[in-house]
Amino acid sequence: MATERELDRRPDPEALLALAGREGRGKLKVFLGAAPGVGKTYAMLAAARRLKDDRGDVVIGLVETHGRAETAALIEGHEILPRKKIPYRGRELEEFDIDAALKRRPALIVVDELAHTNAPESRHPKRWQDVEELLDAGVDVWTALNIQHLESLADVVSRVTGVAVRETVPDSVLQNAEDVILVDITPAELIQRLREGKVYLPQMARRAVQNFFTPRNLTALRELALRSTADRVDDQMVAYLRQNAIEGPWETSDHILACIGPDDRAEILVRAAGRMATKLNASWVVVHVERPGHEETDPVRLKRIDEALQLAERLGAQTQRLSASDIVAEVLRYARRENVTQIVVGRSRAGWLRRRLGQSFSDQMVRRASDIAVQVTTTPEREAPRFALRWRLKKPKGLVPGVVAATAAVTAAVGIGEALSLVLRLPNLSMVFLLAVLGCAVSFGLWSAVVASLLSFLAYNFFFIPPIYTFTVASPQELLSLLVFLAVAVFTGTLAGRVHDQAAAVRQRAQHSESLYDFSRKLAAAAKLDDVLWAAAAHLQKIVGGGVAFLIPEEGDLQLRIAWPPDVELNEGEMSAARWAFAKNEVAGWSTDTLPTLAKQFRPLVTPRGAVGVFGFEPMARGEAPTPEFERAVTALLEQTALAVDRSLLIGEAVRAAALEDNERLRTTLLSSLSHDLRTPLATISGAISTLRQLRDRLPPEKREELLASAEEETERLTRFIANLLDMSRIESGALKARRDYLDAADCIRNAVERARKAFGAESIETSLAPDLPSIRGDAQLLEQVLFNLLDNAHKYGGGSRVVVHARREGGESVITVTDDGPGIKPADLTRVFEKFYRGGRADGRKAGTGLGLSICKGLVEAMGGTIEAQSPAARRRGTRIVLRFPVAEMKKSLPA
Repeated sequence: MATERELDRRPDPEALLALAGREGRGKLKVFLGAAPGVGKTYAMLAAARRLKDDRGDVVIGLVETHGRAETAALIEGHEILPRKKIPYRGRELEEFDIDAALKRRPALIVVDELAHTNAPESRHPKRWQDVEELLDAGVDVWTALNIQHLESLADVVSRVTGVAVRETVPDSVLQNAEDVILVDITPAELIQRLREGKVYLPQMARRAVQNFFTPRNLTALRELALRSTADRVDDQMVAYLRQNAIEGPWETSDHILACIGPDDRAEILVRAAGRMATKLNASWVVVHVERPGHEETDPVRLKRIDEALQLAERLGAQTQRLSASDIVAEVLRYARRENVTQIVVGRSRAGWLRRRLGQSFSDQMVRRASDIAVQVTTTPEREAPRFALRWRLKKPKGLVPGVVAATAAVTAAVGIGEALSLVLRLPNLSMVFLLAVLGCAVSFGLWSAVVASLLSFLAYNFFFIPPIYTFTVASPQELLSLLVFLAVAVFTGTLAGRVHDQAAAVRQRAQHSESLYDFSRKLAAAAKLDDVLWAAAAHLQKIVGGGVAFLIPEEGDLQLRIAWPPDVELNEGEMSAARWAFAKNEVAGWSTDTLPTLAKQFRPLVTPRGAVGVFGFEPMARGEAPTPEFERAVTALLEQTALAVDRSLLIGEAVRAAALEDNERLRTTLLSSLSHDLRTPLATISGAISTLRQLRDRLPPEKREELLASAEEETERLTRFIANLLDMSRIESGALKARRDYLDAADCIRNAVERARKAFGAESIETSLAPDLPSIRGDAQLLEQVLFNLLDNAHKYGGGSRVVVHARREGGESVITVTDDGPGIKPADLTRVFEKFYRGGRADGRKAGTGLGLSICKGLVEAMGGTIEAQSPAARRRGTRIVLRFPVAEMKKSLPA
């Protein structure tokens, strides 16, 4: 056995799997620079020139020279793919032709400017996606990239340079590259090249030096490029060491947790955590925690959370949604359970008092995380008026109806108060206004309650606090009562409003859960694939509002299986998007990065076994992006649909597998029969004929008669075998049509017994026939065949013992039994003996026959309207009895003439 030390020296399985996963895929080499003009394209083309001189198959897919003569000279002599011309707004745009590159399939293709955004109507919106398709096709690619275009560094570059980065490339593209070559020059050299006109035209170069290409900006970008390249080299070294099992002191890596909220800084925090994880080569997770009863309902804030979590997944993080009343305690509990070493949070935007008391989220996290390092990131604050009041209330929905209702309720309270004052002398009418506040809170929510509180405060003061009809308060105690009333009104109104909002959220979630339950119940009841798809289409169409379609892979390609409305058709572009979604397990079409100009969106139906189909839909309003509620509802329903489709496909596969198993068993049985039940009689017949032919004149007459009788016996045996196969074929195909004539069962029994005695010399067959045996209706030939098969079966499995055929009447049935004195049948096999190909054992343990005799008997008896069953033991704990039952046929009396 391998020792623990030997096991430690084995290659890392995950590293080997990652290496195996790149087999058959093209290799990507990235020429990385800190800024435009450092010479990335020149270095890439110079290397391509050297490779071509060594007889390499190098093709220029697309290179932008920007008017540089030295760069253009390096292209000469290379095979250059023509660019694809795409009409756009009255002019033609030239783009990289991915289809021509795939058709040419060179060993190496050079594609410049990896972060470029393709023209509309292109297959992919980004050039890096074109490169990914080339790599998947096994083509090696060389490309160039500036450091500011990396997704995780986009916000850093924007803050450093003041220039927004609009074109980005996922960090995973650089991480999965086979090689990264840093092309570097000093900031002074780059600025000198700009002034000499080697990067941009003179006028453009002057503006660039004044704005972007400053020594400070270039130094910062250079540092980012150097750090990124160093991290990439470190990852390569670690992968090499793990793949080759090189021994070393492997330290436990860090695990980072980033906690985000619904504010506008969530994406900044995610990028900061991503940069930290990359620098530390650590795994990381992004967590969002909600308080029960305070779930977010604002669509804008919900969208921020979803976008931040999606960004984290693109950057390689895991994501988790949690729920707890104490957010800090829940984050720390999760962090300790997952062995998190560092927690990243943003600086809380708490009020002045909460910051002084240390009650902000970041302060509590730092104070309570005694065993975990906490990093508080700084984010740019928006300038606000010095004494601006920060409202923490959510943006109101239906504000106008709420204000109108609050005004009406306070007006009614004033009227009721005035009426009560005329009838009764009440010392305090504040309860009437408090009732109005509560009514607005319960009916219209928090904002209506706040407005009603303020209006009640003013109205109560104006109409009922002396001096009336003024806002002046004469007595100090009245002022105190008025202020207490305002506090109570605001407090109770706020609580009631929150209850109203929470009740609305609970109703919405209950409706969603009920809808999901109803949908799951319908899917559970649907067994066939079409039933599943129709149920899903009907449910999803109500949510998306437009047409829906389901595509299922058939015969090597996606086929439109279900559509609603039924006249929905997919054009070539939509089919391409559907195939892309199925092949890549990614969303394509409308509102995505792949073919976004299409009218429909296509989503794969993903299961643990992979994609099983594609769902396509046309939204009701194309101008609006999908809301978070829409995404969650559609995602939940599609997950259920995918599992149901997978289940239906597995059922179909199981049926096909069972059919194949039956076919295999039939094939094996037939081969066994052909090798034994056909070959044995044929060998006997052939031997008898050969002997008679060769020794005809020297054999005595009795020997010749014996050989002829043997050949005749085996011929009859062979005829019975072929007849059994034909009878079973007729029964299964439904071609067997039994006659329903009046017949005497006793005659059929005598004929079958006589035939059995002639066939295999069964002298021990006895018959016991009741004298009052009634007539039955059936086919005499088929009944005789059934009885002969039963006698043959008793002869084979009864061990040559006595066989008794008994016939009698029992009530309205005629009962025929065939009983042998053999070893019998196990109770568990009493029903199996009538199955096709089931064969019992002979006394010597060898299988006999094809296992079709009793199965044929069952089919023939049932065709004549009778039943058949097996009983064992028959008598004295031995033997088998086969019982046939037929209804008695009452003879119709003819009328006298």
